[in-house]
Amino acid sequence: MTSIAGIVIALVLLMALAWRGVSVLLLAPLMALLAVLFSPDTPLLASYTQVFMKALGGFVVAFFPLFLLGAVFGKLMEDSGAARVIAHGIVRGLGSSRAVLAIVLACAVLTYGGVSLFVVAFAVYPIAAALFRQANLPKRLIPGTIALGAFTFTMTALPGTPAIQNAIPMPYFGTTPFAAPGLGLIGGAVMLVLGVLWLTRRAASARSRGEGYGDSDDEPVPTASADFSSGAFVRAIAPVVLVIALNYLLATWLLPAMDTRYLAQAVYGATSIDAVRGIWAVIVALAAATVLLVILQRHALTGLARTLDQGASSSVLPLLNTASQVGFGAVIASLAGFALLRDAVLAIAPDNPLVSMSIAVNILAGITGSASGGMSIALQTLGDTWLAMGQAAGISPELLHRVTAIATGGLDALPHNGAVITLLSICGLTHRQSYLDILVVAVLFPLLALAVVVTLGSAFGSF
Repeated sequence: MTSIAGIVIALVLLMALAWRGVSVLLLAPLMALLAVLFSPDTPLLASYTQVFMKALGGFVVAFFPLFLLGAVFGKLMEDSGAARVIAHGIVRGLGSSRAVLAIVLACAVLTYGGVSLFVVAFAVYPIAAALFRQANLPKRLIPGTIALGAFTFTMTALPGTPAIQNAIPMPYFGTTPFAAPGLGLIGGAVMLVLGVLWLTRRAASARSRGEGYGDSDDEPVPTASADFSSGAFVRAIAPVVLVIALNYLLATWLLPAMDTRYLAQAVYGATSIDAVRGIWAVIVALAAATVLLVILQRHALTGLARTLDQGASSSVLPLLNTASQVGFGAVIASLAGFALLRDAVLAIAPDNPLVSMSIAVNILAGITGSASGGMSIALQTLGDTWLAMGQAAGISPELLHRVTAIATGGLDALPHNGAVITLLSICGLTHRQSYLDILVVAVLFPLLALAVVVTLGSAFGSF
């Protein structure tokens, strides 16, 4: 029982101290070692060097290219102005009468194309502020609108998204980014439609009360020199389209058709193309899109070397934060008390791993305040068990992948989530002013979408 108490205390402290701004790089190993202290028979230093660091290193080895390329691509989209051009083009096409939908779609296109949600928030906010002011809509609705487009369906549900939340399950289940596309589209549609309806109704209610945009002294000033012509829009969106198209072609057609028997050799990990094609597809798609972006935006990227350096540097902290959480999960899984907790989670629905998976991933994402961190801990500790249960129950790995990915979106967006805090900071608003809408569109509706996907998947399987 002391081992279980240690695990619970470590998890609670991890959440509480992360909420207070303590770095996960410090918290994850310290809380892991704290949990070990409650298990007297478990060696402390061996747990750190042989369990924590080994799991951390394994995650870095597997996913460093995705974090690096994603960060560089996002920084190039930001510094070249391409992200802002895409957002402005979509907003201009839909008009101020559809302000909410326009901002949601602008964020969705960018994040589905591989741009970091933080870059999207910085790029879209100035446009959203101008559009909402023009439409006389409350500024307090902007964070929820951006969150819906950037934090929800394009991050977890839409098939093919290069988001890390869609990539992490691939090595565990041998799947591709396009796993269970039909269910992904249904889950994404639930989040999008309900979210837009909620925000639109909130906007209409505010308008009926005569509530306008509100006073603000720190409004962003648009860059007057930006090129928002149709040609600029095509150049800006071409790399985004390439990410999606090339990702699909490689994962579905090109890589499986190649002769990759050499992967069975020990020097290449004694694996198969099914285990790596998902990662390979995203790596090549992002790399090719980055090259195309540099070519098309070469005149706008006056400080290319600096942009590349900043993008590469910005990838390190998110990578190590998530990897540290993976190490934390590995240590927890090695403790004697974890077996009892694992059995309790799996007993929730012994014949349907989709249910226990959904609950475990969401709770861990909520505790850590991180979708990728919660998912990583869950898969590190229970991934093989869920895969075996799925095979025994006739549940495809593709369905396990999609449910896992969608389950990361929900409790991850609780108030202590770093992305939520950053978004509110960018918008110059507080939790009291704007978190209700974030709660509804980024927590409640994704949980509802998850329930729909689990129900349909349990009844009809993967499609």
